Amino acid sequence: MKEIKIFEQAMHEDNEFFRTHQLNLTLFTAYRQQKHTGNELIDFSEVVWEDDIAAISEFLKAEGIRAFTISSTFSSLIQTLAEFEKHGFRMNGLTEVTANYTDFTTGKLKVVPAIHMSLN
Repeated sequence: MKEIKIFEQAMHEDNEFFRTHQLNLTLFTAYRQQKHTGNELIDFSEVVWEDDIAAISEFLKAEGIRAFTISSTFSSLIQTLAEFEKHGFRMNGLTEVTANYTDFTTGKLKVVPAIHMSLN
């Protein structure tokens, strides 16, 4: 797991910090959840809005992050994948990730399928 210093700092700041540094909340949430789950890659387990994809892609590239996963099954996923591809991130098969919620039958974080995305 790659540590992102500005996100580490943001965890201890207020909303003004996010506005001042123009941090994307969708990406920050995925990063914070990654710390909880221990996944190697950032996983988007919630909706990724098309309007956020350019900013997310630029930030990931600037941080040297060349891969992430999407485990969310939201209804506009196809459009999201197409928009990520416009920014250089393509589907690279399926994988499994640890979800951000507990499987009530095992008492452990649930393992779920995810799309592996990588920068061309």
